[in-house]
Amino acid sequence: MRIGIDARFYGPKTGGGGLGRYVAELVSHLQELDHKNEYVLFLKKENFHECKITNHRFSKRLVDVPWYTFKEQRLLPKHVARAKVDFMHYPHWNVPVFSKTPFIVTVHDLILLEDTKSARSSTRNSFIHGFKYAGFRTVIESAIHRSRHIITVSEYTKKSVLHHFGVKENKITVIANGVIPKQEARSVSLTALAVYQPYFLYVGNAYPHKNLEMMLHAFSEFHENHPHVQMVIAGRRDVFSRQLEKEVNEIGLPIGSVRFIDLPSDEEIAALYKNAALFIFPSRIEGFGIPPLEAMSYKTPVVAARTSSLPEVLQESAHFFEPDDIETLIGYMEVAASRDKSQESSWERKIDSGLNLAESYTWEKTAEEVLKVYNEMSLLDK
Repeated sequence: MRIGIDARFYGPKTGGGGLGRYVAELVSHLQELDHKNEYVLFLKKENFHECKITNHRFSKRLVDVPWYTFKEQRLLPKHVARAKVDFMHYPHWNVPVFSKTPFIVTVHDLILLEDTKSARSSTRNSFIHGFKYAGFRTVIESAIHRSRHIITVSEYTKKSVLHHFGVKENKITVIANGVIPKQEARSVSLTALAVYQPYFLYVGNAYPHKNLEMMLHAFSEFHENHPHVQMVIAGRRDVFSRQLEKEVNEIGLPIGSVRFIDLPSDEEIAALYKNAALFIFPSRIEGFGIPPLEAMSYKTPVVAARTSSLPEVLQESAHFFEPDDIETLIGYMEVAASRDKSQESSWERKIDSGLNLAESYTWEKTAEEVLKVYNEMSLLDK
């Protein structure tokens, strides 16, 4: 069987973010697991050399076509057709509408459809945003209905797909993401990063649905009585993070009390996770939520919004708050900063269960389950 994978998102630091991590880990572990099927990886110029081939059954093709563009819709099907694959695996919903090659698709979330009212959900004017939304809706709907099979990363996302598109439930397989085992960070200096302890940590992008403005307002109130505590936000610097920096100034937080770190290395991320007093994940909508699990793998206490997939994924290992409940979040900040002895045993139990939970999510397990779907596809064709 000859399988194509749209790997243009490959690598979290080439613009792919969480999708990039998903593609990179899936490709890496499939190379370890599968020596029977043949694979063709479609990559962009910036990640072509980053993707290493360790299995002779895998090959790479340069397809330097931008995501979410008319060029993608027009040119990608031609590249796929030339590769003569039996089917494609698209790791996201941006599947060319007119592609004739059979495919499966991974749906991580449907945030585009469920967060349309966010005030900062687009940098475009309302007309362009509306046109763009209609186009994306068409592409998503086409991907869902035309796919041979759908993979979702959580039961929450599966239910979202069923709700929005009404496909048959047996067309969807839930396969959870993995968590990268914790890394050593001996050579990383927090001082060099302009980070001081104690600090609270958020890792991820600054898109509106991440609800970081609420987190900053909670931190602002908390900081009045705890000026020695810092808030660290680590992720990609973009238009949304710059808007957030303006918000920090408007709130009136002192210079240095909130530290933005652009594209930290894996070693720096490890050091930030390991030394944080608290990891905060206030997102309103998540298809899965890898960062809080990564924090748990470093035995860092986690508080998260009780919404979407987060209770399903984090289970009993996190403390939860409602996404608009500033007071409860401040309360968790108080406990984390003071290490209140009366709360210590319950927090330690969460930390221990969080470590076990994080270790249960592995990319090897993810790849094994995806490979089962691939093999089922081949049986359907017989």
